Amino acid sequence: MAQALRPNTAGGLFATDGKPHPLQDTLLAVTLVLGLTSFLTAIISDDLHVLSSWAGLVGILTGAYGQWISETTRERFGLILGLGTSGVGFFLGMMHGGLIG
Repeated sequence: MAQALRPNTAGGLFATDGKPHPLQDTLLAVTLVLGLTSFLTAIISDDLHVLSSWAGLVGILTGAYGQWISETTRERFGLILGLGTSGVGFFLGMMHGGLIG
């Protein structure tokens, strides 16, 4: 057999290379929280357009920077989910009134 299968003994959930990535994990968490905030506030009420558009914009920016410096596929996967929800929330917030109340 050319390769032997070894169990995945990586320490963290997102660090598949066995090294800690605290900045990337923080950006991932911030992007996911901002994305969910943006998406949910855009869906709940049209009057929350300022919060949803700003949260979406900041989520897009943090997610883009996180993608730029990410090192593992698991980090990138979570960042793409956060970027998607941030983008949808941002565009819905812009549709309902934009960045300025």
